[in-house]
Amino acid sequence: MYAILLGMMGSGKTTVGRRAAEMAGVPFADTDQMLVRRLGRPVHQLFQFYGEEAFRQHETKVLADLEPELGVLATGGGIILKPENWDEMRRLGKTIFIKVPEDLLIERLATAKKRRPLLETENWEDRVRELLLKRMPLYLQADHIIEAPENCIDLAAERILQAMGWERL
Repeated sequence: MYAILLGMMGSGKTTVGRRAAEMAGVPFADTDQMLVRRLGRPVHQLFQFYGEEAFRQHETKVLADLEPELGVLATGGGIILKPENWDEMRRLGKTIFIKVPEDLLIERLATAKKRRPLLETENWEDRVRELLLKRMPLYLQADHIIEAPENCIDLAAERILQAMGWERL
């Protein structure tokens, strides 16, 4: 069964997910990377050319095409917006919300190299706060919530392993 990582952009789902998979000796996958491979464009271009709704439909299709297996699956920050995605994620494994303080998210996003389509606006910090407020009730529906206030990848990865009941290699 997958450990399915949920959280805002900048919460570290991919970075922490890779480390958790490495520590547990299981495969790592990322829904955004699956979409990029499937559609042949970076995420920001997918948003630009097709729009958010089409992007979300493709995310749902990626989840539906997966089979439950042992591994860590990082997801896009908005995957929690569609109810059918919750059904698919519960079919595939356990959901884990990586909860990061708002100020740390903003700090990370300010220095990130990766372009975030939903933040391509003048007041992007306000947009982060707005998205977090809107999405928080959905994130809190996860099977497990791990606090990740520190910039400590290993600690967050350990918390994922604990939530899944996995041993560290």
